[in-house]
Amino acid sequence: MKKYILGLFAVAVMASCASQQERAMKSADKDFILKAANENFAKKKWKNALALYDRLANLVAGTDDFPNVGFNTAYANYYDKSYKLAGHQFKNFAVNFPKDPRAEEAAYMSALCYYEGSMDYNLDQSSTELAINELQDFLNNYPTSERAKNITQLIDELSYKLEFKAYENGRQYFKMGEYKAANVALENVLEDFPGTKLRPKIYDYIMKSRYELALKSIYSLKDERIESALTYVKMVEKELPNTEYSKTATDLRVKLEKEKQNFVVVKKETEARIAALTAKQKKEVEKLESQDKKEQQIKDQISNEKQAKQMQRDSAALKTPPPAATFKIKR
Repeated sequence: MKKYILGLFAVAVMASCASQQERAMKSADKDFILKAANENFAKKKWKNALALYDRLANLVAGTDDFPNVGFNTAYANYYDKSYKLAGHQFKNFAVNFPKDPRAEEAAYMSALCYYEGSMDYNLDQSSTELAINELQDFLNNYPTSERAKNITQLIDELSYKLEFKAYENGRQYFKMGEYKAANVALENVLEDFPGTKLRPKIYDYIMKSRYELALKSIYSLKDERIESALTYVKMVEKELPNTEYSKTATDLRVKLEKEKQNFVVVKKETEARIAALTAKQKKEVEKLESQDKKEQQIKDQISNEKQAKQMQRDSAALKTPPPAATFKIKR
């Protein structure tokens, strides 16, 4: 019986609450709506509170209740995990009510909302970059605030997310066999994030990329790429001694030095073949030029002989006198 009575009481309470929410949604009484909204907020019924605060925006404009409604609305959206909207509302509060005792809290919550809205590293990171800027702005504006103590930690966490995304992009290039692109991408990570904690892993992938490039290089670039890879593995041996990365570097150095020796032999053989081929081509060219010269001499001789004969004919014609004139006597 007792359970039955408690059940009825719970149903009655729920019905009462529902009834109050419905009445508040239909009411034009600012104070009644505000009271219902604040009660929902206190009971952590964020969606109900937001529905009523939305109705109050115009009703409380210009009154003392306006800041409270805006502040509570921002918090309700935050707890409802609408971080982007909440961040915008907190920021507006801090800008519009700079003298309000809650202005610093609003500025902090705005930065925190952007932090919460940062996407996973494998997604678009524009929200992460925006969050870093907002957190840095709070640190600049409130450097001595108690709330600023964890800001640096949050910024570092977000920065690492950007680092890791850039590192993963380079690593994916390596896995796809795009070693030149991997090398460039990972070098950019070191340049963009000089204090990165991923430096040893980045070194590892860069030296492996250069090693693969050296082994699979075209003839004209092989010398240069072997030297580039050797320089890098030696640097890793020096920078990361007594680590798994230095061990890998040593193994690659031995292989590269052997590859370099083999290439010296190949290069000599290739140069010898090229020299022999060049000499052969030169002889063939000289032979062809000699044949062309002989053919030209024969043509010139024939041409000269024709000219000489023509000159003889022309000379004979000049030396022969014209026949005497003959006159006919008219009968």
